Amino acid sequence: MDLRAGDFTIRDFVFNSGDVLPELRLHYRTMGEPARGASGAAGKAVLILHGTTGSGAQFLRSSFAGELFQRGQLLDAEKHFIILPDGIGHGGSSKPSDGMRINFPRYGYLDMIRAQRRLVSEGLGVDHLKLVLGTSMGGMQTWLWGIHYPGFMDYLLPLASLPAEIAGRNRMIRKMIMDSIRMDPAWHDGNYVEQPPGLINAIHLLIMMTSCPLEWQKEAPTREAADAFVEERIGSYASTLDANDVLYAFAASEDYDPAPHLSRIQAPLLAINSADDQVNPPELGILEAAIRRVRRGRFVLLPIDEHTRGHGTHTLAAVWKYHLAAFLSRNDV
Repeated sequence: MDLRAGDFTIRDFVFNSGDVLPELRLHYRTMGEPARGASGAAGKAVLILHGTTGSGAQFLRSSFAGELFQRGQLLDAEKHFIILPDGIGHGGSSKPSDGMRINFPRYGYLDMIRAQRRLVSEGLGVDHLKLVLGTSMGGMQTWLWGIHYPGFMDYLLPLASLPAEIAGRNRMIRKMIMDSIRMDPAWHDGNYVEQPPGLINAIHLLIMMTSCPLEWQKEAPTREAADAFVEERIGSYASTLDANDVLYAFAASEDYDPAPHLSRIQAPLLAINSADDQVNPPELGILEAAIRRVRRGRFVLLPIDEHTRGHGTHTLAAVWKYHLAAFLSRNDV
């Protein structure tokens, strides 16, 4: 696969808060080339959006790229133009830890999709997308893409997400994550020299938020194995995360509420969730009710089996790619 990376700079980006960043940098990766027709329009472009604290790099793993981007696969990178951006506040894009810390503009999901739209159209010259696919936070942003840019894509595939304001336990855990950082005296209003201990408390909550009880019982069937498992997870997160970045990333979801606007979505939409997803538990019944307001919307709930991994099922493409194949091949959607 022909993997390229770059940065797109937006001058004087105005956030919905009213804050202005003189230079907003969006880091991105692409594979393939945009196929342009006689009119110059780019075809078969695919935008893939990552989750909270992640980056576009997560889609390069064999469990995702190896199932979708190889020759002859659904999103063959020789036939599609794959776009993998890092959202505002994440990865190689502009974020608090670059230096501004708590003075970085407050951003929300609406700011993030607006910047993504400018990257796609102005930075990469793509005026239409075949597919917008997103996981977790990226799944939520996929719903927003369908609402705010309804004619810009042919298909929408939100994974591991719900099209509703974040409330209930989901919001409670997010608040606890943010409070773990903000209420730590060592945070120093964002001006810490070393990562505050509150970041570890936030990581504890993040681990529980995305837990997978059945699989984790198999992976850690003894006390010693469970202790080693959680220590490894904590160390992995702590080695890459910054407290201010985490605080901003979880606060970003506070402007998310697509429910009143679902009827604006024009493109065919397939929502896929997993029954063992602790972030979006199916017993809430939110997606079943909401999908009725999406004119060309469908919903698949993956049953728990030996292949699902809770919330993390969203990047295990082998588990759900046959649903995507059927979705893309239908002419009546």
